Amino acid sequence: MTDESSTIVQRLWNYCHVLRDDGVSYGDYVEQLTYLLFLKMADEQTKPPFNKPSIIPKGFDWQSLLEKDGDTLESHYRHILESLGKEKGMLGVIFRKAQNKIQDPAKLKRLTELINDETWIGVDIDVKGAIYEGLLEKNAEDIKSGAGQYFTPRPLIKAMVEVMRPEPGMTICDPACGTGGFLLAAHDYISKDYPLDKEQKRFLKFNTLGGKDIVDSVARLCVMNLYLHGIGGKESPIEVGDSLISDPRSRYDMVLTNPPFGKKSSITIVNGGGKADRESLVYERQDFWATTSNKQLNFLQHVKTLLKINGRAAIVVPDNVLFEGGAGETVRRKLLAECDVHTLLRLPTGIFYAQGVKANVLFFDRKPASEKPWTEKLWIYDLRTNTHFTLKENPLRFEHLQNFIKCYNPENRHSRKETERFTPFTYDELMQRDNANLDIFWLKDESLEDSDKLPPPELIAAEITENLESALEQFGSIEETLRTK
Repeated sequence: MTDESSTIVQRLWNYCHVLRDDGVSYGDYVEQLTYLLFLKMADEQTKPPFNKPSIIPKGFDWQSLLEKDGDTLESHYRHILESLGKEKGMLGVIFRKAQNKIQDPAKLKRLTELINDETWIGVDIDVKGAIYEGLLEKNAEDIKSGAGQYFTPRPLIKAMVEVMRPEPGMTICDPACGTGGFLLAAHDYISKDYPLDKEQKRFLKFNTLGGKDIVDSVARLCVMNLYLHGIGGKESPIEVGDSLISDPRSRYDMVLTNPPFGKKSSITIVNGGGKADRESLVYERQDFWATTSNKQLNFLQHVKTLLKINGRAAIVVPDNVLFEGGAGETVRRKLLAECDVHTLLRLPTGIFYAQGVKANVLFFDRKPASEKPWTEKLWIYDLRTNTHFTLKENPLRFEHLQNFIKCYNPENRHSRKETERFTPFTYDELMQRDNANLDIFWLKDESLEDSDKLPPPELIAAEITENLESALEQFGSIEETLRTK
């Protein structure tokens, strides 16, 4: 982040501390900034040298906010949010179900003045984007707000995009887009690595990216993030909704995604006695290989559906997707046969805001129907064994992924070399494993032999918690199976 952007982030962030005394959380604060920044930038576009017609209906614009004070300002701001939430396109996504969380009119006035003091359109796109990313990252760091679960480590995203190498003219989707990290990284890669002509630039701005998120507040942060990076127009590239509910019929050249952690999709049903029950959501889809309430397996099947023939995917999946029996085995066997599942990156623990998560990145290409299985070799890179990261003291950095990128060999992945951490397994070897289990280790864990090499206590505690939660979940599903028999 440049000095200019970090100064603005700090200024906006310092004001958040004032609002926290009024019970406004980090997440709520970033959301209010989103509304106000959007109104301010829309206003700037109506003035020289742009002179564009306003996309905000008259009376609900930035100038109408500046003219008011006290209770009138607070009331008018609420009215603006409510009215713009009913609009179509980008406006509707950003302001959908928007509410004012800043109840003190004096503090709302101060925040509008803070934003009004900057000329946001004049700020360089990269700087503007970095300002917003900086705020989102700070928000993710506040684990209590729960926002961290939507935030994939940026070095990991960059490495995934680096090996996937998106190109001009491609269509790219993230069906669990969060705040837009994958979409932005793909956009930046294309815009910086290729000399684009006018038509390619237009396609990149309006047609390349698509995404969906089930959470309103997260989708709005994503749309704003893209907008600040100069992506999209009046129509929103992001939809709000449940990606898994049905086959969207759209097909993409590339899918980059990190679906939310947690194995089950659930809905809350209030029964006649007023008691709320959480019921597992099972998606019945013709395009799925297996019907299951396991959200991660459903996302993996959904990603396969989203790809065009020869389309390519990189998806973050937790360990259970690699070894779970039943539907898990069905999905793995089908995926290995019908797609070219060529690379698996085993991620270290301690890199996600959701503590103790054991995750991997699965890379595969969708292929046309064939009697012969498409997967010949699955190359596994183990970045987990004998590596220890934490979010603050020892965070994952891009250089930690350089060796993986080199081993992946994006120039020609069919010409790879085996290393200590990078080993291939043939299709036949995988099929002979119990349950077609892809949870494969071969490196010796040094911490088992040397107590000095043990990870920090908080990591050990997080792993124990994760293992216990996983065990409880498995016992829960066994109990559920027994009850339904």
